[in-house]
Amino acid sequence: MPTMNTAIPPVMTVPRFLGGGTIDTIQKPVPEPGLGQLLIQVHANALCGSERPQFRDGTDITPGHEAAGTVVAVGPGTTTTVGTSGGIFLMDFCGECRSCRAGYTNQCLAKRGDMGFNRDGGYGVYELIPESIFFPVEDDISATEATLLLDVMGTGGHSIMRAQRSHDDIRTILIPGAGPVGLGILAMARILLGPDVSVVISDIVPYRLALAEKLGGLPVLTSEMTLAEGLKHHGLGAPDVAIDAAGREDVRHECMALLAHRGVMVSVAHGGGLTIQNLYRDFVFREMTLVGSEYFAFNELAENYRLLKANRDYLGQIITHRMGVEEIQRAFELFFAGSTGKVVIEQ
Repeated sequence: MPTMNTAIPPVMTVPRFLGGGTIDTIQKPVPEPGLGQLLIQVHANALCGSERPQFRDGTDITPGHEAAGTVVAVGPGTTTTVGTSGGIFLMDFCGECRSCRAGYTNQCLAKRGDMGFNRDGGYGVYELIPESIFFPVEDDISATEATLLLDVMGTGGHSIMRAQRSHDDIRTILIPGAGPVGLGILAMARILLGPDVSVVISDIVPYRLALAEKLGGLPVLTSEMTLAEGLKHHGLGAPDVAIDAAGREDVRHECMALLAHRGVMVSVAHGGGLTIQNLYRDFVFREMTLVGSEYFAFNELAENYRLLKANRDYLGQIITHRMGVEEIQRAFELFFAGSTGKVVIEQ
């Protein structure tokens, strides 16, 4: 039998994504944790651009994959104590396959689910998860701060480390796209690589570029200049690394053309493709590297947690809006309008 907090109600009211950019509410039963499972009372969940299809097309699943909260019930075979706070990793990885055994849990070969996409996620009051994807944090780290460990620090930091595998003397990074993912990449580049590495970041939204500049980025407003002109404006030549957070095929091609010899193109964003017209001239001769970067591995959370505690005020600037779950419709409209950093639903 699970160990339950007696105050847990039998049903909960959760947001329902109807499609067409409309969110209402529905009641769902509060699940009981089974073997190896935890029931989390969610206190914070950050919005993500990858939820655009759910907002546009609707879903029967409760979205939300950047969640943090408190354990309120535990199933048999678990060791986590009721009352423990923490963040929730996106992927229900198997822990047994070749990738998992090597620590690459983001590349699990037998993944059982993705929270908020095919499992009910963090916009609900309660979220049922495997204990294996729960990362505990100390009580002085708020749930809203704990969400920074996920797509902001996790995805951002993983992309930097992917670039470092191919280039050992990075001096300049170019980040097209200053949405929350781009801002996370920028912040983690400043933390992991230090002040001597120049980080150029572009967007068409002045609000996001102003925030990027506060975080130490060199802004390029691409409605007024090209990426090449932006680099020249900041007194920089060809970048060593480009990390795509824009998800546009034309921008990817622009970045590939700008990269220095031994350059690394890291693709984080989805959408579009990339064509190499002349394999020898444009790729082989220049010894270029094309790298994919998918989320991050669970074991990266421990080091990112240490970095969060050391840089909490700096990283906290990425969160620009905190709203209640009753404001979720407005939160998504505001977020997709572009003039925000990270938006967090708190409850």
